[in-house]
Amino acid sequence: MNIKQAKQEIINTVHAYLTKDELGNYEIPVEKQRPILLIGPPGIGKTAIMEQAAKECGINLVSYTITHHTRQSAIGLPFISKKQCGDEEMEVTEYTMSEIIASIYDQIERSGVKEGILFLDEINCVSETLAPTMLQFLQYKTFGNHRVPEGFIIVTAGNPPEYNKSVRDFDIVTYDRVKRIYIEEDFSVWKEYAYKAQIHGAVMSYLEIKKDHFYSVVSDLDGKRFVTARGWEDLSTVMKVYEKLQLPVNYDFVVQYLQDEKIARDFADYYELYNKYKNVYRIPEILEGKIPEDSLSIKNAPFDEKLSLLGLLLDSLGQEFVSYAGKKSAQESFFEQLGFLREDLKTGKGSASEILSRQMESCDALLKHRKKAGMIGKDEEHAMASAISAMKECLSELAVHGSGTAKEDFMLVKKMFDRREESRQQEIGNTGRHLTNAFAFLAKVFGEGQEMVIFLSELSAGYYSLKFVSECGNEAYYKYNRLLLLKERGQELKEEAMELLEME
Repeated sequence: MNIKQAKQEIINTVHAYLTKDELGNYEIPVEKQRPILLIGPPGIGKTAIMEQAAKECGINLVSYTITHHTRQSAIGLPFISKKQCGDEEMEVTEYTMSEIIASIYDQIERSGVKEGILFLDEINCVSETLAPTMLQFLQYKTFGNHRVPEGFIIVTAGNPPEYNKSVRDFDIVTYDRVKRIYIEEDFSVWKEYAYKAQIHGAVMSYLEIKKDHFYSVVSDLDGKRFVTARGWEDLSTVMKVYEKLQLPVNYDFVVQYLQDEKIARDFADYYELYNKYKNVYRIPEILEGKIPEDSLSIKNAPFDEKLSLLGLLLDSLGQEFVSYAGKKSAQESFFEQLGFLREDLKTGKGSASEILSRQMESCDALLKHRKKAGMIGKDEEHAMASAISAMKECLSELAVHGSGTAKEDFMLVKKMFDRREESRQQEIGNTGRHLTNAFAFLAKVFGEGQEMVIFLSELSAGYYSLKFVSECGNEAYYKYNRLLLLKERGQELKEEAMELLEME
């Protein structure tokens, strides 16, 4: 299965394992809750989906790469204790608590949540001295004398032997005690994630043209050459910072992340072209509805160049869609705080400044707590931080213009909210206009050809673009979507009719 299906299977397993009966006991007894074993090539996102699954389920995640551990750190250190055996007191070897088990209890204390996932990566690459401990762990869910706490589901991961010489195969007895899931790389699935993760537009455009360069692991006489999904994502992250600092993004830089010289050089060359197209086709002007004469020449350009132009349009619009989602969440969070302020002012719990100060401190403490516990996503963190920033601005405004009267001070704060909302609505209008102008440009140059189909498909596949269109609407999107759907259905009917004629 692909990585998206694997993530859903993990979420389904979490829900099933944590379901309790009317007496409060797990429907599936702990001893029958098989650990999950993910087997798949390196760098396709096994660790990333664990973080996503835990956040979506609202539970803890404790993650370890088990190859970093020795037998002592995994099962604990031995010590001598005394134990009564019949009529005789005997000295017995026991073990201190495993570092891994101890970290689970630490995480429970930090988060206040008793359920979670224990994720152990590279489970099939442990040293010979640690191998028996891992087999015991998979079979009995114990490290030394200590069991994994109830409510924590075990997920492990490993690479197939063709990717790692250190891999040791498990025997049938062990495999018969785990829930094994094989994962394969899949660019179309990764692309959905990439849009939400805001992967650099040049990376997205390049991989759309060279899909076979998305994932590659080659071992030959020259050694190992590889490119992974993790490599592309890490490259994208650093590229954005390099561009901000005006540092060169060239082959010498790219090959540090794409460790296949041929693919690295090919992408570095493409990146130069991508920037050239950005200047030639003047995307900001197109989005403002001014179609430069030079841009019309794209109609006769090679298909690779057309895909690059589409990528540039989508990347530029994508930044606006992301901004829309972020500001919407921030404004909703701020609005919630306004509701609390109004209620507290009605019940006389202090002045507006005093109440806002308490709310801000409470939000800040909650944000820090959730960050420390690792139980907050990037979007939610940004929304909370923006709401705190807005409350700080309100406090500054109240310090200068506040009257001390509950109603007047609340209206002063509400005016600040309204100004933010007015600015946000203006941005929504601009983004909608830019999207409409992009459709107008494509229709003028390509009509309803495959370029329009690709553009619509990518918009529909993107998390933030689809969020914007579904929440704000866009007539041009609906228009061309309907036209292309009708066109596609018409072609299907034509093919069906031809088949019937052939049968006669």
